[in-house]
Amino acid sequence: MDSSLDARMQAYRDAGVQQVVLGLADIDGVIRGKFVDLSKLESLMAHGGGFCDCVLGWDVDDQLYDHGSYTGWQTGFPDAHYRLLTDTERTIPGERTPYFVGEFVDDTSDFHPICPRSCLRRVLTRLGDLGYTVRSGFEYEFFIFKETPQSIREKGYRDLTPVTPGNFGYSVLRATTQSEAFNGFMDYCREFGFPIEGLHCETGPGVWEAALAPSEGIEAADQAALFKNFTKVYFQKRGELATFMAKWSMDYPGQSGHYHFSLLDEEGQNAFSSEQPGGIPDIARYALGGLMRYLPEWLPLLAPTVNSYTRLVRGAWAPTAASWGVENRTAAFRFIPGDASRQHVENRVGGADGNPYLAAAATLGAAALGIEEKIEPIAAVVGNAYEQEDVMGREGRFSPTLRDAAARMGKSDAARVVFGDAFIEHFVGTRIWEAQESERSVNDWQLNRYLEII
Repeated sequence: MDSSLDARMQAYRDAGVQQVVLGLADIDGVIRGKFVDLSKLESLMAHGGGFCDCVLGWDVDDQLYDHGSYTGWQTGFPDAHYRLLTDTERTIPGERTPYFVGEFVDDTSDFHPICPRSCLRRVLTRLGDLGYTVRSGFEYEFFIFKETPQSIREKGYRDLTPVTPGNFGYSVLRATTQSEAFNGFMDYCREFGFPIEGLHCETGPGVWEAALAPSEGIEAADQAALFKNFTKVYFQKRGELATFMAKWSMDYPGQSGHYHFSLLDEEGQNAFSSEQPGGIPDIARYALGGLMRYLPEWLPLLAPTVNSYTRLVRGAWAPTAASWGVENRTAAFRFIPGDASRQHVENRVGGADGNPYLAAAATLGAAALGIEEKIEPIAAVVGNAYEQEDVMGREGRFSPTLRDAAARMGKSDAARVVFGDAFIEHFVGTRIWEAQESERSVNDWQLNRYLEII
C-alpha cells in the first residue's frame, strides 16, 4: 500500500473517524453521493470507484431522459467511473466526518464527455493554453422559510411562511435580530471550507444574499456547489428550508447567481487591471466581446430550468440581452473598476438555480473565445440597458423560454468547439426534456384562467 495512503488511514483511525462522505455534481448541479466506511474509502483512493451512470441520465426528479446515446436503457446502465479528489478534503462542521469532492472520469481522455466538473476543467485548460488562470467567486440570493420538506408538500408549495416578513434589503435590524443565525451560518461555511465574504438581507421576505470569498481555478465552483447543497442542510437541521429557485414567487425579484471573475497572467498579475485607474485593457475588452457574442447562444448553461426564464424579464434586476457597462447593474456584464487586485467582470445573467460548474464554464469559455478571436464589444451601455436593447440586435437578445434557448444552443458551432459534441448533444437534450416535462403539466395558472371561463 502507498505509504501516504496508509498514513492517512491511520490518522483517521487515530481521530476516531469511521466513515466519510463523497459527492459528485450531476448535470443539474445536484450533488449525488454516499457515506462510505474507511475500508471502502481506502479502495476508492487507490483505485477509484463507480456509480450507476443513471446519475448522469436522469433529471432532478430521478426520471430517466428519453434520449441520448451516452446512457439509457440501451446501455444497461453500467458504472460511470469516478475519482476522489483528495485535495478537496474538508470536515463537515460539528462532526468528525470528512467530505470529498469527486469527478467522473473517462478511460480514453482526461476530460469526461458530460461530467460538469470535467467540462469546466476543459475550459480552464483552454485558458491555460492562452497563458491565463482564473480568480473568481459566486454570489447567491436564496429565500429561507419556516418550513420543512414535509410541510411544503403538505401545503402544496403554497402559503409558505418566510423567516422574516416584508421587503427590507440590507436591513441591519433584520440581520442583527437574527444574529444567531447569521453568525452561525457564516461560521458553518467558514469551517466547511467555503467562506462567505459578505452576508446580508435582500429585498423580499426571508431572502438573504451571500458572496463567497474569491479563489483560484476550479475551487470557486467546488465551493459554490458545496455552498448550495449545505446551505440547505444547515437550514433543514434548524427546521427551516432554503431555496435557490430562480423565482419562487412572481411577487418578488428573482434570485441571482452572479459570477465575478478576472484572469491572472503568467506572473500572477490581474490581466484585467490597467495602469490608468478605471481603464479597460485589451484582454478585458476581448473577454467582454466574447461574453456578448457567445452567451446568448449558450444561455441554458446559465438559465437551465423552465423557471429560470421568469427571472429574465425587464425591470426585475436581471438582464434580457447581452449588454455591458461600467458599474451598471442593468447590464448583463458589469465591468467593475478598482485597483489592480479588484478590477474584474461580473456576469449577472445566471440565476441561483444554475449549476456552478456549467455557469463558470460558459462564462470563461466565452471569454476565452473572445480573447482568441479578439472580439471588440460594442460601446458600453450608459443608463438603462433595458431601453437600449435594439443596439444589441436580435442575436444579442436572450431567448424567452428554455425550449427556445436549448434549440439555439444546439445550433451553436462554437459551443461544440469549446464543450465537445457529446456534451452538447446530451446537455441540450436534457434541457428539451425539462421543457417537455413542464409543457405536459397542468399548473395553477392554467386552472385559474381556463377551468370556468373556457
